[in-house]
Amino acid sequence: MAAELTAHDLIAKHRPTLDQALEAIRTRAYWSPHPEHPKAYGENGSLDAAAGKAAFDALLGTRLDLGQPGTDDWVGGEVSPYGVELGVTYPHADIDVLLPAMKAGQRAWRDAGAEIRAAVCLEILKRISDRTHEFAHAVMHTSGQAFMMAFQAGGPHAQDRGLEAVAYAYVEQVRTPDTAEWTKPQGKREPLALTKQFTPVPRGIALMIGCNTFPTWNGYPGLFASLATGNAVLVKPHPRAVLPLALTVGVAREVLTEAGFAADLVALAAERPGEGIAKTLATRPEIRIIDYTGSTSFGDWLEANARQAEVYTEKAGVNTVLVESTGDYKGMLANLAFSLSLYSGQMCTTPQNLLIPRDGIRTDQGHKTFDEVVADLARAVDGLLGDDARANALLGAIVNPDVKARLEAAASLGEVALASREVANPEFPDAVVRTPVIVKLDGARKFWEGAEDEPAYLSECFGPVSFAVAVDSAADALDLLRRTIREKGAMTVGAYTTDEEVGQGIQEVCLEEAAQLSLNLTGGVYVNQTAAFSDFHGSGGNPAANAALCDGAFVANRFRVVEVRKEA
Repeated sequence: MAAELTAHDLIAKHRPTLDQALEAIRTRAYWSPHPEHPKAYGENGSLDAAAGKAAFDALLGTRLDLGQPGTDDWVGGEVSPYGVELGVTYPHADIDVLLPAMKAGQRAWRDAGAEIRAAVCLEILKRISDRTHEFAHAVMHTSGQAFMMAFQAGGPHAQDRGLEAVAYAYVEQVRTPDTAEWTKPQGKREPLALTKQFTPVPRGIALMIGCNTFPTWNGYPGLFASLATGNAVLVKPHPRAVLPLALTVGVAREVLTEAGFAADLVALAAERPGEGIAKTLATRPEIRIIDYTGSTSFGDWLEANARQAEVYTEKAGVNTVLVESTGDYKGMLANLAFSLSLYSGQMCTTPQNLLIPRDGIRTDQGHKTFDEVVADLARAVDGLLGDDARANALLGAIVNPDVKARLEAAASLGEVALASREVANPEFPDAVVRTPVIVKLDGARKFWEGAEDEPAYLSECFGPVSFAVAVDSAADALDLLRRTIREKGAMTVGAYTTDEEVGQGIQEVCLEEAAQLSLNLTGGVYVNQTAAFSDFHGSGGNPAANAALCDGAFVANRFRVVEVRKEA
């Protein structure tokens, strides 16, 4: 590994990738520099499957010393949802020592400029990419994702989102030129002439609060958006999912040091059990940016109390699929079955409510009643997950006891159309693996318009729980969809219709309420998946999130432009 990375070398190495990323966000076409297939790794310094697994195994039971200042203890305690005790311990920081050290490195990082910062960030991402197999096991054993999903979502897809944030950050910083010569004519008098210098300056230290389910995918956009705009970044992982982000911090500190910058520009804030340091950190005056993914209650608390910081949140929402009619009934059922099953529904984009007219729907196979649609969907899920090996590969493991409790309680909410079953995992006997439950509920207006108690489908039930909601008409479905997005938020909306007027109505609701819509998906693209450089994850325009991954608004307020002007 090189002892020193010069600015020239870094730019020469990574400028082509940056340029391709800039073109991708302009055209929104498919592009990724990070291979999705495990067999693509093993050359040019990257770890193959065996080496990545060995690297992960070597971490178990060790102390991960990041060389941070202010370390006053060692903390850990992660237990994999698959039943493996990781035994890794991490530095616990004296924040009064660590934060000043982080701030000390910002001046040189600011003065380096947007292009060098982007190149350093791309070098960090390249080294993470080379260790994708190792990171995949770390994500799998902290999130409960099945290996292939952990490999793709926790590896290349997360790296894509990080690179996307760097590209947007670069665009916004170079929008204003470094210098300008300003001349104003004064008639017969000498013109007024000024030389102006414009410098993007960071807000301060950014706090990235990680989540349990997607530590890298949800964490990398904020981390790299803040770092690329000149800010130091303090990473506060979820206590159950420290390892992937601790490894990320280690790589970042290594690259920063080799590039001649302060390693403390990126640091880890691991916590003792029950310590709850996020609130303490979030209100420190040094913290000027916060990125958070998690519960609505804590997201709302951050927005209300971290007044000194720019706060970017992704919170809970109630994702809805409206089924009015379809020209590919079999394809619709298969697509929905996969969407409901993937990672046991533990995605912020997984559909929860399926709004279906109680009189049934038109299909290419003739008219289908509400009960037939729900029964056929249940059979599609059963067929998809009937083989335990395939079920384990799709479902992964239940991430925590709260999800399991919600799943078990859901069966009491209405008529069960598809019961959840336990799936044995021969490789990890202690893993809690469950198939989805589908519960029928009545969506008549009297139950959600003016009712004293809200129906169950108007609250998020995170996990493998879906509600088949019988509505009186397509118009009622649109009104319920509108209310759900406006009051509860939605990361995704799906719809199936062959009626042009209904389709226009669905699109209008989503445009007015700022929700991302997937229409008539019947193939290999699913409502709960988004592609970096092309798809927006969330909109920032409804209660589910106040930001979108990734757009200009996500990066532009992480820095400000300061002008120095002098007479020419």
